Amino acid sequence: MPIQKPDVIAIIPARYESNRFRGKPLALIAGKPMIQHVVERARAVKMLSRVVVATDDQRIASCVQDFGGEYVITRNDHVSGSDRLAEAAELLKISEHDVVVNIQGDQPLFPAEVVEQVAQPLLDDPALPMSTLIYKIIRPEEINDPNHVKTVFDRDFYALYFSRSPIPFQRNPEETVRPTYYKHLGFYAYRKGFLLSFVALPEGEWERFEKLEQLRALEYGYKIKLTITQHDSIEVDTPEDLRRVEQFLLNS
Repeated sequence: MPIQKPDVIAIIPARYESNRFRGKPLALIAGKPMIQHVVERARAVKMLSRVVVATDDQRIASCVQDFGGEYVITRNDHVSGSDRLAEAAELLKISEHDVVVNIQGDQPLFPAEVVEQVAQPLLDDPALPMSTLIYKIIRPEEINDPNHVKTVFDRDFYALYFSRSPIPFQRNPEETVRPTYYKHLGFYAYRKGFLLSFVALPEGEWERFEKLEQLRALEYGYKIKLTITQHDSIEVDTPEDLRRVEQFLLNS
C-alpha cells in the first residue's frame, strides 16, 4: 500500500505584546494589517494545504477573521514561538507525519519560494525531523551584528552550530581569502511528531547562552537540514522597519 504524501501546513505565530513593537501584527502596511500581508503571501504557496494564524490575542484573531483568514487561539504563557506552534498543531489535530512550516508573522515580504525551499527536504526524506534556511551574507555589517545569527554546516548541509558571534572566526587577519558567512533566516519546517518532542525537551546549555532555540535540537542530537536560499529576509522589528517595508511595497 503506497505511503500517503504528508500535508504541508503553515502556522503563523502572532503575539500582540511584543517587547520592541506592541501590536506589531496589526500595524498597517499600505493600508493592510501586517498579518494580512503574511497570510496572503502564504496562501499563494501552492505546496501549502492550510494557512493558520496562532495567536493568544482576540484583537489579532478578530482581524484575521475580518479578512477571511483561519486562526486558532493559544495560551498566553508560551516562552517561545515553537511552543505556540506546537500547541496550535495539537489543537488543529495535524497528523504526526505532516509537515508544519513556521512562518514568522513579522516577515510580510517573503517570496513563495522560501516556503517551498524549507519544506521540501522533509518531503524528500521522511526520516528528517526539521529544516531551515540560510542566506549568504552580503552586507559586511551583518557579520558582527548579534541580531543576525550565523551558522556553519557540514558537507551534506546539516547544521553544526548557530551563533550570534561571527563563525567561523578568522584566526589570521592577514589571510587574503576571507570566510564566507551565512546567516540563519527564521523559517522552519518540522515533522509534527518531532515538533511535540522538541518543545518537551529541557532547555539546552548552548541555547541558554545564545538564546537560540535551534541549538536545543543540535545539543540533543537531532539533525537540522539547511537550504541556501537566494532570498534575504526583511523582518519588521521596529516602526522604522515598517516604514521601510511600506516604501518597498509602494516602489515595487
